[in-house]
Amino acid sequence: MKLNSTAIRLFLIMLIVLLSSGNTYSQLFPNLGGQRTGTASLQFLKIGTSARATGMAESFVAVSDDISSLQWNPAGLAAFKENGVTFSFTQWFVDTKLVNFGGVYHFGGSNAIGLNITSLQTEDMKVTTEFHPEGTGEYFRFSDLSAGLSFAKQLTDQFSFGATVKFVQEDLGELTMKGVLGDLATFYKTGLGTSRFAIMISNFGGQISPSGSVNLVGGRTANSFQQFPPPTAFNFGFAIEPIMDSKNRLTTSIQLNSPNDNAENLVFGAEYAYKEFLFFRAGYKLNVDAENFSGGVGFKVPISFAYANLDYSIANYTDLGLAQRFTLNILFPGRK
Repeated sequence: MKLNSTAIRLFLIMLIVLLSSGNTYSQLFPNLGGQRTGTASLQFLKIGTSARATGMAESFVAVSDDISSLQWNPAGLAAFKENGVTFSFTQWFVDTKLVNFGGVYHFGGSNAIGLNITSLQTEDMKVTTEFHPEGTGEYFRFSDLSAGLSFAKQLTDQFSFGATVKFVQEDLGELTMKGVLGDLATFYKTGLGTSRFAIMISNFGGQISPSGSVNLVGGRTANSFQQFPPPTAFNFGFAIEPIMDSKNRLTTSIQLNSPNDNAENLVFGAEYAYKEFLFFRAGYKLNVDAENFSGGVGFKVPISFAYANLDYSIANYTDLGLAQRFTLNILFPGRK
């Protein structure tokens, strides 16, 4: 098992930061943003879809080197050669299901484009009122949709950037919210071992308010509603492989997240790969009240003229329980 000395030094530095953060994260990240909880709309955009990334506690912005970069860092689309498609299913809470589909195509030697669609839906729910608490006989459904188009370009051997423009829509009964949001990201290889860092600003855009009307008690109608910002976040990540040879690879990552609707938090994750065939993942989140540890497994197998990755992850939500995710990636040979 080959140990890169430069990578080891950088890894030890990262471990020291992690350990000290684990002991004093309340000092490093005081709950200064906790009062912002609940102030942003379109919360489904914060739900991770890739089982690989969520198995690493979503500490993935600097790891992004596969098709799941569509969500986590569009600049990472230039970090791999294959074209392909991805499908993810998340068993969310209270009978809610989240489905994601994406595709990536490389062209021009250093460019990539991608399409990413995410849909969240609930089961049909009864319409209730003050006078009909058991239901009026009518039903409604809550649903979310995001459709994004991504572009990535590798400018040098070390630096690439990416951007995503996405249309988002949320429906709740007679009310609908629509908007256009964007992601901007960079990916930089430092040249010191395999170390790299990445920066991403996700879900930025103008404030959004519902449209439509709601019938109120007494024959009144409400058709004017407050505006809310989208869940914009700034993410800074660092990743490195302290162990990498022909059979073994250990990827470690650390990421600082600064959301506009909560306090800053620190997450870190790890992925062990055996012969790039069998994968084990784990991660932990600090200063995140609703979620802490996660883990996952995966494997890669050839199928005819392509190969497939099948990944599974669980994430522990302290008050709600475990969320499970499944992801299937099918990749085809791409640019040389």
